[in-house]
Amino acid sequence: MTPAKDIIVAIDGFASCGKSSLAKSLARTLNYRHIDTGAMYRAVTWYFLKNQVDWRHKPDREEALDQIAITFENHHQLNRTLLNGQDVETVIRSAEVNQEVSEVSVFGDVREKVVALQRSMGKGKRIVMEGRDIGTVVFPEAELKIFLTASLEVRTDRRFQELMLKGVMTTRGEVQENLLKRDYIDSHREISPLRKAKDAWEIDNSDLTILDQQALIVDRIRDQWGMTEKA
Repeated sequence: MTPAKDIIVAIDGFASCGKSSLAKSLARTLNYRHIDTGAMYRAVTWYFLKNQVDWRHKPDREEALDQIAITFENHHQLNRTLLNGQDVETVIRSAEVNQEVSEVSVFGDVREKVVALQRSMGKGKRIVMEGRDIGTVVFPEAELKIFLTASLEVRTDRRFQELMLKGVMTTRGEVQENLLKRDYIDSHREISPLRKAKDAWEIDNSDLTILDQQALIVDRIRDQWGMTEKA
């Protein structure tokens, strides 16, 4: 099914709140495109790390940004992140990128580059876009804004389990420390800090499954915009 009216669904929230999992599932249900904006900042971070770019040095950073193109390909209803035409979906989820992505994303020129790409992707609406400033900066006019939250303990466990499944050796303490660091940087950066939009719908998913959350959202979309069968 799809909304009777073409809309933008903006999903924001802290790290490991399940934004990507929810957005992917919701996009499939609505027959919309899913845009993982976090993957875009991760791709920039990976490029900087791989090419040994000193991102704290503005001329080096700006020169590198000019060399970066980020797109998405859909394989079996799943997005793959492409950096300059190369599939980087796996490498951008590494612990190394996790440690640096929040720091890289504070720079104004980095955000300007990525936001311009995001707005271009959303021109035709019919998207579910998730990140940290979608409802406040990228698409403040989005028809439906959602702010996801979850307890720190739940987020830590989710992230720890994800890393274990990927074979990344770490501890819950290290994972929680990284989440707290990312929360602080995301919330205190001068440019586009993470915050809840005034008209956003806050959902605490500490005790909700993806399907639980999706059902709540689809019900609201049906009530406000109606639903039609998939084309």
